[in-house]
Amino acid sequence: MKKAELVFVPSPGMGHLVSMVELAKLLVHHDDRVSITVIIIRLALDTKISEYTESLTASTISTRIQFIDLPSDQTNTSNDHPSKFVTSLIESQKPHVKEFVSDLITQSELNPKAPRLAGFVLDMFCTGMIDVANEFGVPSYLYFTSSAAFLGFQFHMQALHDKQEVDLTELKDMDTEFETPSLVNPLPVKVFPSVMLSKDALPVVLYHVRRFREAKGIIVNTFEELESHAVKCLSNGETPTVYPVGPILKLKGEAHDVGSDGSKNYKEDIMLWLDDQTPSSVVFLCFGSMGSFDVDQVREIAWALENSGRPFLWSLRKPPSEDKIDFPVDHLYLREVLPDGFLDRTAKIGKVIGWAPQVDVLAHPSVGGFVSHCGWNSILESVWFRIPLATWPMYAEQQFNAFQVVIELGLAVEIKMDYRKEFLIDDEMILDAKEIERGIKRVMELDDNRLNKLKIMSENSRGALMNGGSSYSFLGNLIKDMMIDGDYIHVP
Repeated sequence: MKKAELVFVPSPGMGHLVSMVELAKLLVHHDDRVSITVIIIRLALDTKISEYTESLTASTISTRIQFIDLPSDQTNTSNDHPSKFVTSLIESQKPHVKEFVSDLITQSELNPKAPRLAGFVLDMFCTGMIDVANEFGVPSYLYFTSSAAFLGFQFHMQALHDKQEVDLTELKDMDTEFETPSLVNPLPVKVFPSVMLSKDALPVVLYHVRRFREAKGIIVNTFEELESHAVKCLSNGETPTVYPVGPILKLKGEAHDVGSDGSKNYKEDIMLWLDDQTPSSVVFLCFGSMGSFDVDQVREIAWALENSGRPFLWSLRKPPSEDKIDFPVDHLYLREVLPDGFLDRTAKIGKVIGWAPQVDVLAHPSVGGFVSHCGWNSILESVWFRIPLATWPMYAEQQFNAFQVVIELGLAVEIKMDYRKEFLIDDEMILDAKEIERGIKRVMELDDNRLNKLKIMSENSRGALMNGGSSYSFLGNLIKDMMIDGDYIHVP
């Protein structure tokens, strides 16, 4: 039996890194001929990644998965858009990756029983590493951590720009809609990702999408039943072969149980509080690792929660320093940002926390609704656990995701689909308490049609991963394709 070694290169972001590690686990468990080396690129300012990668290095999740920690030799002190910064960081790491893979091949040649290099699996922001794979004469596979519909949207926008010379940045502030092949419904420009409308960021986006087309295959974290139209659209032979193998989720929560302020039993305290609530009664508000609000918006959320009278669990984070790439942290002094007396008045029905063990919370029977930033991982988790979702997107492709899950799929309700709060964008809108309260009521009293759709899709998400399921079959096809190409190895 031939054995294959795959080199994984995730981008330095928790949502991307964790998902890629889960993909690695899926592959090695599916086929015992596969071994994987995950190359970890660190961001010095992201302590969560450091903690996670250190735990991985010390773990024994599989003898056929190893982790290589590259040196962190670049920092960002400019006001560049994060997309430019990450692209530059990946470029700077090419020599390190090339050196490591050369050593890997040399060791493999000395041991006839060792697996042979079969290809690279690259995060969607690491397309520059295709050059390194080409130097070794092996194929590249892209791992796309957003939806299949968004992948199709990016291909369509790139084709409009390159072939029809459409200046996408001129669409900004236009009240119009676009027909997009990967969506059934026309897409309003107001839910386009900001980077697609920015003269600074658009060239970086287009660079990556052009390089997507160079991949031998694109692995998508979705499942066919959820996005049947988009998957079919991407199977027209005009793009690389698409493998929907999801949902790829980290269903086991974080092992640590310490709050950001060093408090012990942090997660346990949250779970015990949920234990005291009635089934499906709690609305959970969580906005991802980068989600935070200024004081005025925080107070509107607080008024909405108090006026709703519903039990709530609210993950509240402090915004990063102005005009710097940084990550939100927990508020140490909640009474300074919340309305006077709010914590006292809501003490019996609500709990305000910092970092949230999201998977554990969504899995708890007391949770009945989820107000989310609409990161794709969070959407997949809400479907998996059958928790109704209310959309409050903030950055990246989250406005697109909100449109997809509300309008295209009919699985969620809207608080706001075109809300934006992004790096270097000053025109932050403020949602008033009444609008937020209305969204909370709608998600906690979801109509029967959407509830039934959510129930069916939740069952489909689990069935897709089982032997004989759609994602299981696509994963087998992916491995077969990788093993065929594993014979072709060239050392530069």
